[in-house]
Amino acid sequence: MRSRRLLLALCALLCAFGAAAGPTVRAADYDAFWLWAGVKGRPELAEAKTIYLHSGEIGPDRNGFVRMKAQGGAEPGPHRATLWLVYRVRSLDWPPEIIAHIIRRLDAWRAHPGRVAGVQIDFDASTRGLQNYAAFLRGLRNALPKDCALGATGLMDWASQAAPEDMDALWGSVDELVFQTYRGAETVENIDAYLARLGRLRTPFRLGLAEGAQWSPPAALAKRPNFLGYVVFLRNRGAPTAR
Repeated sequence: MRSRRLLLALCALLCAFGAAAGPTVRAADYDAFWLWAGVKGRPELAEAKTIYLHSGEIGPDRNGFVRMKAQGGAEPGPHRATLWLVYRVRSLDWPPEIIAHIIRRLDAWRAHPGRVAGVQIDFDASTRGLQNYAAFLRGLRNALPKDCALGATGLMDWASQAAPEDMDALWGSVDELVFQTYRGAETVENIDAYLARLGRLRTPFRLGLAEGAQWSPPAALAKRPNFLGYVVFLRNRGAPTAR
């Protein structure tokens, strides 16, 4: 009798874990990807509709000067997928030459067949700093060509902790936000609670998923008119997710 109770308890535990975990994120099931520096080419990229291409790192050097370090991204050439040029940012105190570099890079890609939608900024703004970040993004948008879209990555903490007026500040600053649902290589815990708070967001948004993480899409998500879909962060086999 005791053995039977233990067996039933073990089965219940396994079933509960499986339900919470959800299916594994497979690149082959999606058509939009972050392609970061150091990630090897993949067959899925040939069929991709959208690629967010890591193009540089912006931050202080050892002397404290904010500089651009070109990273990732193949040499400009023909491309089937729509491209976003992504810049990982560690400081918002940009000298003018950084914007000039971004525009030159944008022009170089646009000189070849294929569509370049615009630029995405990957910056971990604090929740309390969203007003200042939104102001920075508005200034950058005005400095970029008029036909260049501007996007930004977002943290799930914004959804759960930001005041409504701070979230509203992002509306109109960018064309889309891509919220990262993961930390490291795993989907954050209690993700449904975070996603429920996105209902107040007016800005068009996507959700970023980590390849190999567990993900169960909420049924209500697809009904939101400003939800644009998913972006999968690709990684080399056996490597941890990093950005």
